[in-house]
Amino acid sequence: MVKRPKNKVATGRLSIADMKKLINKTAGVDVAYDLTDDNPTKVDQWIPTGSKWLDGIIRRGEWGGIPVSKVSEIAGLEATGKSYMAAQIAANAQKMGIDVIYFDSESAIDPAFLQSAGCDLENLLYVQAQSVEFVLETIENLLAVNDSQMLFIWDSMALTPSVSDIESDFNPLSTMAVKPRILSKGLAKLVQPIANKKATLLILNQLKTNITRMPSEAMTTPYFTPGGKALAYSYSLRIWLTARKGKASFIYDDSGFRTGTEVKVKIEKSRFGTQGRLCTFKIVWGGDNVHIMDKESWFEAIRGSDYLKSSGAWYTLVYEDGTEEKFQQKGWVEKLENEKFYNRVIQLMEEEVVMKFDKRQGSAEDFYAIDKEE
Repeated sequence: MVKRPKNKVATGRLSIADMKKLINKTAGVDVAYDLTDDNPTKVDQWIPTGSKWLDGIIRRGEWGGIPVSKVSEIAGLEATGKSYMAAQIAANAQKMGIDVIYFDSESAIDPAFLQSAGCDLENLLYVQAQSVEFVLETIENLLAVNDSQMLFIWDSMALTPSVSDIESDFNPLSTMAVKPRILSKGLAKLVQPIANKKATLLILNQLKTNITRMPSEAMTTPYFTPGGKALAYSYSLRIWLTARKGKASFIYDDSGFRTGTEVKVKIEKSRFGTQGRLCTFKIVWGGDNVHIMDKESWFEAIRGSDYLKSSGAWYTLVYEDGTEEKFQQKGWVEKLENEKFYNRVIQLMEEEVVMKFDKRQGSAEDFYAIDKEE
């Protein structure tokens, strides 16, 4: 009788369940899954961004947010609210029972700023981002030993040096391309552990002007993000923040002082079917109450609805039963305090922002262009 080697598997017809069991046994950990059950590729939790309009354009056919178990990026020009959005997302994550670890490379985050955004400072871990290697290794170590859900916020990747940068001189040629290579390898190592532990990595980055000799490239690709081209392949979601043109980029008080910024948001990349979609919202920073003017932006989101009519300075909201209610735009937020009015607006938000895009109703320009001249 011929003896079969111990490491050889008996041949024959194997079921999917048998193959799954065999692969997991060989790997020593669960790497093979039934996609109809819980699996690391499935996103079943979303952290609200603080802007309902933005949440509505992230995920096709449903409300979204920052996807749990994935790597996401928020990149923007200076003073477009990157850190505030991160603080708002951190606060919302804490409400979901997720631990927040905040890596700060600029040593500039203000505890009062985080608190005003709704963060629980006693349950938020602040870490100085000493180097790119340190941040990546810390995330890897925490994922290995902590079974709690975690949100890692890296503010910002662009200003985090590598160990070589720290130990070298100030000549940029001395450490050229070192950081992109580290990040490419680091994120490739972390993507699967993040998914397996249902953790989330939110990377804040800078948008820089693409200086090129080709006018066509400058028009089609006006910005780029530092860190190397390989990073984009690790991201499930990329949110880019820019300022609107002209006077619309700022909010002014009655005396003409600037109190905030109007931000234009583009979904630069989405694995959830909404790449290229746009929205806007205003961020008020000129005072103690720093916040996203979320409800104010809902008016713009549903302006194109057939159930919102305009006549001069007056608008009419049409309810499902055909009854109407008149209001002026300056009283919009106050009107939203009425439960019936609020529920109708949320219904129209879902119809105009989420469902029409999913069903491809109306003009595509309505979803991909806010400012017609852009």
